Amino acid sequence: MTDPFSSVPPTGSADPAPHPRPQLTRERWEDLGGVWQFAHDDEDRGLGERWFERGEAFDQQIVVPFPPESRASGLRASGYHPVVWYSRTVRVAPEDRAGRVLLHFGAVDYRAQVWVNGRLVAEHEGGHTPFTAEITPALGPEDTQRVVVRAQDDPLDLAQPRGKQDWEEAPHAIWYHRTTGIWQPVWLEAVPPTHIAGLRWTPDVERGRLGLHVRLNELPRQDLRVRVRLSLRGERLADDTYALGGREVERQIELGVQRVQARRKELLWSPRRPNLIDARLTLLDEDGAVVDEVGSYVGLRSAGVRDGRFQLNGSPYYLRMVLAQNYWPESHLAAPSEGALRREVELVKELGFNGIRIHQKVEDPRFLYWCDRLGLLVWGEMANAYVFTPEAQRRLTREWLDVLERDHNHPCVVTWVPVNESWGVPNLEGDPAQRAFVRGLYHLTRSLDPSRPVIGNDGWEIVEGDILGVHDYALDGATLRERYGSEEALEHTLRAVQPARRNFYLAGHHRQGEPVMLTEFGGLSHAPGESERWWGYGTLPDTDALLSRYEELLSAVLDSPVIAGFCYTQLTDTEQETNGLLREDRTHKLDPGRVRAITTRVSRAVQHDVLQEIHALADERRLEQLRGAAEQAAAPAED
Repeated sequence: MTDPFSSVPPTGSADPAPHPRPQLTRERWEDLGGVWQFAHDDEDRGLGERWFERGEAFDQQIVVPFPPESRASGLRASGYHPVVWYSRTVRVAPEDRAGRVLLHFGAVDYRAQVWVNGRLVAEHEGGHTPFTAEITPALGPEDTQRVVVRAQDDPLDLAQPRGKQDWEEAPHAIWYHRTTGIWQPVWLEAVPPTHIAGLRWTPDVERGRLGLHVRLNELPRQDLRVRVRLSLRGERLADDTYALGGREVERQIELGVQRVQARRKELLWSPRRPNLIDARLTLLDEDGAVVDEVGSYVGLRSAGVRDGRFQLNGSPYYLRMVLAQNYWPESHLAAPSEGALRREVELVKELGFNGIRIHQKVEDPRFLYWCDRLGLLVWGEMANAYVFTPEAQRRLTREWLDVLERDHNHPCVVTWVPVNESWGVPNLEGDPAQRAFVRGLYHLTRSLDPSRPVIGNDGWEIVEGDILGVHDYALDGATLRERYGSEEALEHTLRAVQPARRNFYLAGHHRQGEPVMLTEFGGLSHAPGESERWWGYGTLPDTDALLSRYEELLSAVLDSPVIAGFCYTQLTDTEQETNGLLREDRTHKLDPGRVRAITTRVSRAVQHDVLQEIHALADERRLEQLRGAAEQAAAPAED
């Protein structure tokens, strides 16, 4: 049978444009971005007046997927508009009706309802996570079909996970313009009646194997098998076929311990060598005919903590991260283009960082794709709410579960952070229920994904976590050296100094060998000139002074033998925040070569790790020599 997907470029080929869902791709899909009809519904009349059946209410146009508050949308309607509507027609080819037609949404903030030809096909809550509607039963006899979306996003609902989106009408302090409605890709996809609906990859570097979980959309009506082909730069690594006993199949693909250990540089994924294994999965019927076929990829790597250090692929790894809001001036949470997502990753690497902490945002999967391909570690963080209520807990937990499922397969993601700086748990110290919630999120995350470290609450008020993240905006290097210059100074700082004026340990928690990282520091800006709106933790008179102070702070952190990694605040200016290394338009404030040289200087902690490794190797060799001498001495007597 002719392969219907033979024209799909391999996922690991040179610079392919990313699919909106890059780890489960098919050939037949259509991007629905572009001009849609649009309407504000400030009085919330649309449902009662059945706008999903009528076209006259749509009196504006919008460019999808840009939020209506942004310039890129063509509207720049930044006021309070809690309900918005979208409409457009789409064409479904006759040949696609033989199977199923899926309508995918990358993200709609915050609550969405979708109709096709007046028939409700999907409802979803959660502003950062994807959802899919099967629209086949709603298709009319004509080629063109009408899609209508209603999005509800209450700007004053502080129980809604919102991250850095402001509840005031204009951005203030550290909060930014809101993002309402569609802000990630929308696309149509034609699939067979029975098809692959989900994939889960779980690398096991130590045992030299790769865990695979395949899920179908329905219980198959006949015996089916799934063929899995893995290759790396054209070399076949595996070609296995498994029978499905139901909707799901779970297997361990053996790559071989000796092969993995002998060829670590070629096979393992890391920022320096972002090796990606191409995967092709084919669903076969009992006669061997192709039922469905998808492309995917996987990075073979491990992430963990041990002996006070972060571990990548079983070895200590010093994290040099930068905090990123990933807001753009013209498009807010949405990226202005696919190229902008790649460029963001390139800029981070050009400045010498090996990782990025995406702050209070669940980023577009295409961004994670470029982190996978180009080699950049990511801390995945949830967008938090601002109040602690049962509804806020339910909302955040549901959405966080969707985040864990969506991003599990990305090798770049090496740490999960469900809560930041006690956002949404404002009385964490005084309320046992809030502590139980954070502790529960930590353990829930670890139970669903034991392959990555988890930080229950980053910054302060530690209840539970595999890494202790400290936020310290000291404005001079001398203070950082005093606080983090030794193990004794570190413990004194955490227990007595409390850099953010918050207790660091809560509920009797004490350090049990977890790595300590400075996960927010810096925040430096220079005087913004004529601008009336700006924000920074410390202001310098010009860019020369800014570079000098950056070097002063970084040198103090890198000279610490006890800090296992850092995250500098921040990558870019964002609206009124002018504390970025880059301007909001992504141009450089500082000489990137100088910044890179400062950022990449070897840390004292790394030197300590290297010396420890040398001593350990020396001890091992000496032990082997002693063991050999003892065996030789014992041999004559045994004879």
